[in-house]
Amino acid sequence: MPPVTVYFVRHGQTDWNAELRFQGRQDVPLNALGRSQADDNGRKLAGLLEGADGLDFISSPLSRAKETMERVRAAMGLARADYRIDERLIEASYGVLEGVTLAEFKAANRELHRYRKANRWTFCPQGGESHEMTLTRVAQWHDELQRDAVVAAHGVVGRVLRYHLLALDPEEAGGFVFPQDKVLVIRRGEEEFV
Repeated sequence: MPPVTVYFVRHGQTDWNAELRFQGRQDVPLNALGRSQADDNGRKLAGLLEGADGLDFISSPLSRAKETMERVRAAMGLARADYRIDERLIEASYGVLEGVTLAEFKAANRELHRYRKANRWTFCPQGGESHEMTLTRVAQWHDELQRDAVVAAHGVVGRVLRYHLLALDPEEAGGFVFPQDKVLVIRRGEEEFV
């Protein structure tokens, strides 16, 4: 089977994104900008794709990703709810850091903050997951894909997917700032943001 193309959409902005607050598995909804970003990304996909025939539509189970997918589909002229959920696309857990702002984390433990910046790929918050740990489930999900897919998920999920498909340096992949206003297209070992 030839390699599949992935159209990856990071969920739109939430208030916690705007506050630089660790979200992880917390089910934080999209804000107004996030809804607009999801709509815009759906219009980009509508212009990029000639219909949805043969495409798989898959979302993380968290509401910010599901709303993003529903808004993307609506902007493409498709039924909002006609997609599937895959638990393996849930965001990495930030453990005890969930709900904490980046500034609060840095103020509380400068040494651990520096360690995280230098070791993005392997840093694992207490009770959470590292990028390296998240890779296992995301790679398994990807390797089971049978056809081209539109995916709505999260920043860490996107980072490890890029690593898995593009043979990147793990620290480069782990430190990538994933945009919420663009669609990442990965096909045949190459990426393009639209």
